Amino acid sequence: MPKTFYITTAIDYTNSPPHIGHAYEKVLADTIARYHRLKGEKVFFLTGADQHGQKVQQSAAKAGVTPSEFVKGVTQKFKDLYQKLDVQYDGWAETISPLHKKVVQGMLQRLFEEGQIYKDKQSGHYSVRQEQFLTDKERGPDGEFGSEWGEVEFREEENYYFKLSQHKNWLADLLRKRPHLIVPKFRHTELENAVQKIGGDLCISRPKSRLDWGIELPFDNEFVTYVWFDALSNYISFAGYDAAVKDYASQSEEFLSRWNLVVQTIGKDILIPAHGIYWLIMLHAIGFPDEAMPTLLVHGFWNMSGAKMSKSLGNIIDPNHLADKYGAEAVRYYLISDIATGKDADFSEQRLIERYNVDLANSLGNLLNRTLTMNARFRPTHANLADLRAYVQVLSEDQSVIQQLPHRPLGSDEFYEYAKTLPEEKAIALRAVAFSNQLWDYDNSMGRGSPDFAVQSILNLVIDCNRFIDDSAPWRVAKDKQKESQLVAILYHLIESLRLIAILIRPILPQAAHGIFDQLNWKMELSGKDERFSLKDAEWGGLPDGHVVGKPTPLFPRIET
Repeated sequence: MPKTFYITTAIDYTNSPPHIGHAYEKVLADTIARYHRLKGEKVFFLTGADQHGQKVQQSAAKAGVTPSEFVKGVTQKFKDLYQKLDVQYDGWAETISPLHKKVVQGMLQRLFEEGQIYKDKQSGHYSVRQEQFLTDKERGPDGEFGSEWGEVEFREEENYYFKLSQHKNWLADLLRKRPHLIVPKFRHTELENAVQKIGGDLCISRPKSRLDWGIELPFDNEFVTYVWFDALSNYISFAGYDAAVKDYASQSEEFLSRWNLVVQTIGKDILIPAHGIYWLIMLHAIGFPDEAMPTLLVHGFWNMSGAKMSKSLGNIIDPNHLADKYGAEAVRYYLISDIATGKDADFSEQRLIERYNVDLANSLGNLLNRTLTMNARFRPTHANLADLRAYVQVLSEDQSVIQQLPHRPLGSDEFYEYAKTLPEEKAIALRAVAFSNQLWDYDNSMGRGSPDFAVQSILNLVIDCNRFIDDSAPWRVAKDKQKESQLVAILYHLIESLRLIAILIRPILPQAAHGIFDQLNWKMELSGKDERFSLKDAEWGGLPDGHVVGKPTPLFPRIET
């Protein structure tokens, strides 16, 4: 059965419009999905909208429209933003979908019949904002419930409960057996500690008397299911899961082909308890084997001056405004390059401008422009690089050279100073071999969900090429007819490096990658198509002798402030 990388994001709650955190999570997932497509792997990328709940019902009433009308408008705002940011998803989840409702009700009915859901009466303090009962664990040192819970009232209510606590030991064992289930590692440790604190069971319903905007319980039409069995289940309902099929191995080929290499990107605020505890236990309860548990890639927050963005503080950043002002590629690059996956970062519009101007306009854009300009002015019509390619092959098999490269990474001062001591063609050959080492770093970083490190691998190549131009000075070499072969080798290496860079930036800057290929006059028959790029082609020496490139056009015009 062909395997698919199933990339999902947390679906967006449609109680309010999108903000910078939504944009980051989707661009992160899109970058990872595009990377796997670049490797030639089949990908199914799902995102969407969580449309039920009491807050939505209240917001719709306040706006004077029905809940379905309200969520339709907000959902479209999310779709429009992701289209603007060139987020290329394969499936769109909406929790009001009949397909989703069928799966959710099938799961609930099955668990109820198996005795894993029961009815009970609960009394206690209830957070109106968070729509949940609170326990003494939520009290602060002063014995009071903090402001994060909003209005808290005492309430007595009958509801349905899922036997969460009986799966506690299973989850603890799973986390010990699968140390990379949660990425990054420190989030895995946080979850292990949280599992030890599991005490009671999980309330999974709300009476219709106070909430009717939700999926009705199939065994009691006086209640709707709360967010856990509704929103969380989207990951399997839109992958083709059939709740009527109890044996996991008997699910459809479509579902099993998708649900085998699963990566879910989520924010750190919904790891515990929602995804790390509730979701994994839900999957276990309906018969998913341990090896079918998804990997959770947990990202941090974009803050403002160290404080979490919030409507109450008035520091929400609108990604639509940024994309309109600076362009989608500038926003994508900043969001991916300026935050370490898993950690928080401070948002800065000035920093966005600086990263774009320094990394893209001044470095990569300048490299493209000066290389094509020099090629048009200096390069002879014919070139034979057989000797250079042969030397690259010899050097790539020299273990003494290979062992030095991790200590002299491409782009570093150590590599640059060492390369300067070599004859021109040997220095180019060394760069070609070093690129292979850099490609491993890129591939490893992308594979573990850290595209910020992959960006640095690309920048190292760009930095080295620019320093190589300054050091080799092609404009001086061109004046000496005896150095024609040396000139050809310099220009070839620079153009070939740009071809490789375009392939590597494709997941992060999809349109810029096409722009570089267009100017290199490379694979023009596939212009604008995904098939134009493949990581298999990221091998130095693929550009044929005598290839004619195009004229330079500013790809990253500077942002002037």
